[in-house]
Amino acid sequence: MATNQRSRTAILSGAKIVITEVGSYESNMNDIAARAEVSRATVYNHFSDKEEMMLSLLESEILRLIDLAKKAPSKRDALYALSVEISKDPALRKMVETDPLDIAKFVRVCDHPLWHVINEGLTSLFGESAGVVLHWLIGQIASPLTPPESAQQADQLVRAL
Repeated sequence: MATNQRSRTAILSGAKIVITEVGSYESNMNDIAARAEVSRATVYNHFSDKEEMMLSLLESEILRLIDLAKKAPSKRDALYALSVEISKDPALRKMVETDPLDIAKFVRVCDHPLWHVINEGLTSLFGESAGVVLHWLIGQIASPLTPPESAQQADQLVRAL
């Protein structure tokens, strides 16, 4: 089980590296397997196809961000941490550049189970203000903030909440 989880983690890490280099559209399972230092067969043992792997990567990133925010000592610090992580994420930066249609699909709030994960995580942190926080964060995917801008806007948003 531990080896299985290590392989899965390595594959998702490899996928993020490849996306950072070429975007999601141009990424392929061979390059991902090479970056993960696993065989292509191992990738397919974990994921039936690239779409399933990308959804798993997205879910792991969402859970990572929610966990990061939950560990923050205050709402302001949680907002700042989320803002900085989203704004500096190299895979998101590359996808905005190379895969704008995928980004447009991703930021459209819908009934997909991952949106429920995001909503639950943000609601546990920010209560009824979760929707405002979500929209603020979505805006940073296409228009990233600098750390000082993240700090300033986090301060303003926490006062408004």
